[in-house]
Amino acid sequence: MADKPFFAVPAVPAAAPPAAHAPSTAHAATVHGTAGAAPRLLRSEEELQRLPASERIRYRLVDAGRRYHANDNIAEFLRAGEMAELKAELAAKLEEVLRALVIDTTGDHNTQQTAERVAKMYLDEVFAGRYKPMPSVTEFPNAERLNELMIVGPINVRSACSHHMVPIFGKVWIGILPNEHSNLIGLSKYARIADWIMSRPQIQEEAVTMLANELQARVRPDGLAIVMEADHFCMHWRGVKDTDTAMVNSVMRGAFLKDMNLRREFLSLLKRKEG
Repeated sequence: MADKPFFAVPAVPAAAPPAAHAPSTAHAATVHGTAGAAPRLLRSEEELQRLPASERIRYRLVDAGRRYHANDNIAEFLRAGEMAELKAELAAKLEEVLRALVIDTTGDHNTQQTAERVAKMYLDEVFAGRYKPMPSVTEFPNAERLNELMIVGPINVRSACSHHMVPIFGKVWIGILPNEHSNLIGLSKYARIADWIMSRPQIQEEAVTMLANELQARVRPDGLAIVMEADHFCMHWRGVKDTDTAMVNSVMRGAFLKDMNLRREFLSLLKRKEG
């Protein structure tokens, strides 16, 4: 525990009101109380309630030794009611961003509720894959022992570049070579899983790998192939402003790595679908 970042608060007498402010990050380790009072670690949910929602969630993540990068799902560390608190906290911070941009959010009728709208958009929509649990996916046994190539796609996906927080729009194709022990999932579930993975700030290379890991664990096929083609607005909208360039990458596992003919069949069928 000594090597972990942690929160601490001073011991508060029963009659004293709770502290008005808490550490600003998980790595701001201690808050000192009165002279001679040793700081103590926050341990109970009651003590955590003194912190803003983002700090409570971050504390739980740090305490569990869990990573919380931009493309990590943290749903299991949220408690009831904290999404609403997080939304309000984020809206207040976004209001500060607008003020720093010298935008009159009081006099400008177009931006009077922009902070609230953007906070809701981030948490409920475009970054929902961070804050919502994995969608329910019904799995079926491979009763007929299917072992032929199946392709799902193109699945339309939307994500965001974690470098600039601007959109990524693309398509995903998934190839599955099942075996008699594989689990089969409904066609729409591939799209639901892809949307859950993609609805986070990230880079395309990692997104495709995360999707492959999730499908590999659930379906357990002999072979898995994923191809993603996407437009990145960090190139289209800023920087070089090149609107024609797209990025294509793939993940090949199992039989798709070993069998050149299988890989060729998968890739050739993608071209046929595009045409």
